[in-house]
Amino acid sequence: MRSRLLLGILLPVLALVAFNAVSLYRQALRAADTAYDRTLLASAKSIGELLSVTGERGAPQLRAAVPYSALEAFEADNRSRTYFKVSGFAGEMVSGFEDLPTWRGRLPDRGIYAALVDFYDDRFRGEPVRVAVLLQPVAGQAGQGMATIQVAETLELRRTLARQLLVDTLWRQAALVLVIAGVVIWVVQRATRPVHALSAAIKARDPDDVSPIDAPTAPRELMPLIDATNDAMARVASLVAHQRRFVRDASHQLRTPLAVLKTQVQSAQRGDVAPEVALLEIGQTIDGATQLANQMLALAKVEQLRQQGDPTPQDWAEVVRSVSLDLAPLVAEREIDFELDVVQPALVLGHEWALRELVRNLLHNAIRHVPRGGRLSVRLTAPGAEALLTVADNGPGLPAALRERLFQPFAAGPTSSGSGLGLAICRDIVQSLGGSLSLENRGTDGAVEGLNALVRLPLAAPVAGPHG
Repeated sequence: MRSRLLLGILLPVLALVAFNAVSLYRQALRAADTAYDRTLLASAKSIGELLSVTGERGAPQLRAAVPYSALEAFEADNRSRTYFKVSGFAGEMVSGFEDLPTWRGRLPDRGIYAALVDFYDDRFRGEPVRVAVLLQPVAGQAGQGMATIQVAETLELRRTLARQLLVDTLWRQAALVLVIAGVVIWVVQRATRPVHALSAAIKARDPDDVSPIDAPTAPRELMPLIDATNDAMARVASLVAHQRRFVRDASHQLRTPLAVLKTQVQSAQRGDVAPEVALLEIGQTIDGATQLANQMLALAKVEQLRQQGDPTPQDWAEVVRSVSLDLAPLVAEREIDFELDVVQPALVLGHEWALRELVRNLLHNAIRHVPRGGRLSVRLTAPGAEALLTVADNGPGLPAALRERLFQPFAAGPTSSGSGLGLAICRDIVQSLGGSLSLENRGTDGAVEGLNALVRLPLAAPVAGPHG
């Protein structure tokens, strides 16, 4: 975080400083030109005062008595050198440095000085120079004309001044950058102190401690992270508790059929019962243990589905029809008057396996408890925004206290021969799908005529077709 903040803040600042340094250097050069151009103009005017006209009338000639020492008064120091050149009325060389390039430009339309002067950059004797050219009118008895006076100065002094201004400014800007960097580091260090403290507290926790993180003094920006971590730890705690409960229940419940099976095998080996009877009893014990193991695995799978999420739309009506068809042999064996009435389609969000397991366990329980030759009806309707599955039998019903207890794992009714996992599986499946499951006695005037198992699941939103 510190590195990213430093880069995010200092890189734009450094880029701005670099851009500002270039701009400042150019502005300093322009300022130096403005200041020293005035000196060049003064030098040119000083030379212009030393010009005179000689010759016969009608043929004037320009004369200049300009010693180089006349320019020493305008030299700021010995780091720059000054050159001059005076050209006559016809452009002829009059005085000064003959190899100084002749001016070929034009006067500006609007000058800042009250003189016919132009300033330009050039090169002389391999060095860059700044040149001031002054058109000076000169008159005498022989006539008059326009003299051209050029004064050139090397740029060492101007550049030195610009560099000095740039260096002075860069020192201040460098100090500002260092202050910004120090403030960022200090602020980030203070801002991340709660993060380090929270990290140390989490590292110091026991590996088995999945209790919520308590950080009342944490910054508000960290609260979403802490809340998300607590939610994740709560899910982990629920999953760990479920796994521990599953292992404990599995070891407890499987111990009984295994002990019975061992007793039956030993009894058969001793010849206490006939072989056919022993094999029949062993087969029944194995069938019961197999059913118990399958239901316990189903209970564990329901928890996995709860953690997975992202269910897809399923046609619950088709699932009810398919499971009813699979259990038709059991219905026929008990000579049950079976009625199936489903509305189709009834789309709910879920997993096909979970819906099949839900319907299968409900029908198994109903078939087991309905009297031989009794009645059993399965009805699926879709009133409003939910689907309602009603499994109604004409069995003896259940007391109110027992109806809630049957949803706990391994809780069975007084006349049940099952494992007590069927309704627990149904409850977990329904809860994972956001629905509800209830058992209600059916009857009038206090007389129980049967039991209704009611399952309500929210309907899935219809999927739009290719044309909307």
